[in-house]
Amino acid sequence: MSKIEDRLIELGVVLPQPVAPVANYVPFVRSGNIVHISGQISLDAVGGIKGTVGVDVDLDTAQKAARLCGINLLAQMKAACDGDLDRVARVVKLGGFVQAGPDFIDIPKVINGCSDLMVEVFGDAGRHARSAVGVYRLPLGFAVEVDAVVEIT
Repeated sequence: MSKIEDRLIELGVVLPQPVAPVANYVPFVRSGNIVHISGQISLDAVGGIKGTVGVDVDLDTAQKAARLCGINLLAQMKAACDGDLDRVARVVKLGGFVQAGPDFIDIPKVINGCSDLMVEVFGDAGRHARSAVGVYRLPLGFAVEVDAVVEIT
């Protein structure tokens, strides 16, 4: 078993099947050693976390939603690496989007749920550049969406 797969087991993270696109796009595109992964929503096997952060979703739940996005990103990374997550050389950048209420300003704290997971899984190679943006609405009403750029070998 790979080092990263062992780490996922240690963390209690079970990767789902990669989520299929819901519109006219592909889940990831590889250009050389760089992979751009389409935005992953806060979806899990029981439906995920939907709602507006600061209105009907609290900060703790929103951070869990961002972690779900991270788990879905890992599933896409695994697919992009032909099943071998040890091929991820670096998480280069995350782009985080939070469906935020009008008074909610802790957008970066929400996206930490995904950022922290990348560092837990990949160590220093999981440290990344990032943007964290509050938006009016996200697809299908999900609370959080995160996309990624990763380097693979």
